[in-house]
Amino acid sequence: MAEDVKFKVSIDGIPVEVAPGTTILNAARAIGGDIVPPAMCYYSKLEGSGGKCRTCLVKVSKGSEKDPRPMPKLVASCRTTVMDGMEVQNITSPEVQEARRGVVEMLLINHPLDCPICDQAGECHLQDLGYEHGLAGTRYEFERRTFDKIDIGDKIQLHMTRCILCYRCVMVADQLTPQRVHGVLGRGDAAEISTYITKAVDNEFSGNMIDVCPVGALTDKTFRFKNRVWFTKPVEAHRDCPTCSGKVTLWYKGEEVLRVTARKDTYGEAEEFICNTCRFDKKATADWVIEGPRTVKRTSVISANHYEQLNPPPVVKKNLALQEANKEQFERAERLLP
Repeated sequence: MAEDVKFKVSIDGIPVEVAPGTTILNAARAIGGDIVPPAMCYYSKLEGSGGKCRTCLVKVSKGSEKDPRPMPKLVASCRTTVMDGMEVQNITSPEVQEARRGVVEMLLINHPLDCPICDQAGECHLQDLGYEHGLAGTRYEFERRTFDKIDIGDKIQLHMTRCILCYRCVMVADQLTPQRVHGVLGRGDAAEISTYITKAVDNEFSGNMIDVCPVGALTDKTFRFKNRVWFTKPVEAHRDCPTCSGKVTLWYKGEEVLRVTARKDTYGEAEEFICNTCRFDKKATADWVIEGPRTVKRTSVISANHYEQLNPPPVVKKNLALQEANKEQFERAERLLP
């Protein structure tokens, strides 16, 4: 049996072998680490995603072994497939870093900096990009684009002013639901995600629009303004669900389940999409089989409450000997006072 053909690719000097047809972005993800380009619109679980936000731009310094000429312009790594012998630069290219700063500045032109009140804060990829590549101030002098808030469903809140038009939510509706009722209306600066009929988004998998949104444009009404994500503790759980896999992450505050989300991988993508019954209707611990605490990356703000046990020990332990010594010291000081 012949071996599968593999292409040898080098990304920031690190070699990797991948199958033909693999994109540069997925080749970088096969290596992992800091060399992976950021992606705001690409979603590996959604067919046709990518190519819209331009945050994943990279430089191809060598096209292939057969044609070693570099590509004349930066390319979107999520839409460009690899060639055998290709050499790619991401974090090692000043040109790429400068272009990425420009893309982030463009994304932040109309995106409001309301992180202190946004429920996506702490899980927002645009926050990370703004921290890594954003400028201290904006050069934009015109009025920002704003939209009136509309109600597209009983469980989902749409803040179109925050939207970066990544199209992920539209693709979720296209590929997971029987009939899509929302999409992109208008063109150019007036383009927006909306429906022609208010409260029209009502199907069993509509909640996945919240999970795929990279910013705070689509939020969970049952969780809005209840808590900050870094004050909650994620726990993996499952249930026997006839509609979906039933594998979720429960977000606890004390003994209360504040929200339920799909389990997400390293790149913030849902491992398996879940139904609305699991997401919105099952908010009691008795509804689930608890598997254990979810592993949290140290780079995540959620790691502020990282723990390895379901019942973690108290942060401050009582030291009876120290308390007794403090009591004696306090009494001694009182006696010395005039």
